[in-house]
Amino acid sequence: MTCRHCAREIEADSTYCRYCGAPVQEPAAPRRLTRLPAEGKLGGVCAGIAAYLNTDPTIVRLLWVILSVVPGVIVGGLIAYAVAWFLLPVDEAAAPRRTPARRLQRSAADRKVAGVCGGLAEYFGVDSTLVRIATVVLAIYPGAIICGVLVYLLAWFVIPSAAAERLEPSPSAL
Repeated sequence: MTCRHCAREIEADSTYCRYCGAPVQEPAAPRRLTRLPAEGKLGGVCAGIAAYLNTDPTIVRLLWVILSVVPGVIVGGLIAYAVAWFLLPVDEAAAPRRTPARRLQRSAADRKVAGVCGGLAEYFGVDSTLVRIATVVLAIYPGAIICGVLVYLLAWFVIPSAAAERLEPSPSAL
């Protein structure tokens, strides 16, 4: 067997090269970008991208919506999604992916309209008032109030709702 770093011959059962000290491992198979229809909402394109990037699929969906709506090219975003749907191969042998510990969800407790800003604030660990102000400023600043409202409504649709906490009576009240 040959060391990949120093190109010297080493024993086949070695863990490290005795000449340069580099670990001797087979190169990992390259990851492939695929669609995951079983985990996706519409074709599994965003779920496949999220699996490739090892992130929450909701973040990828939200970014896709924002990048499709804000520049004013909704049709371009739809065409790009359709092309990605066509070009990305389906990963039929995909094992169920473990869900990330932190998931982006609409807030059940901190909500003014639908809990979108409250959910974003909880996910990023910031004050929800700052997220609300940033949302309003970004919607008004470019003069695209309609696009800002459209992005908020689409985010309301894309981001799943957090499960409401159930309050149980205390044992002392019984």
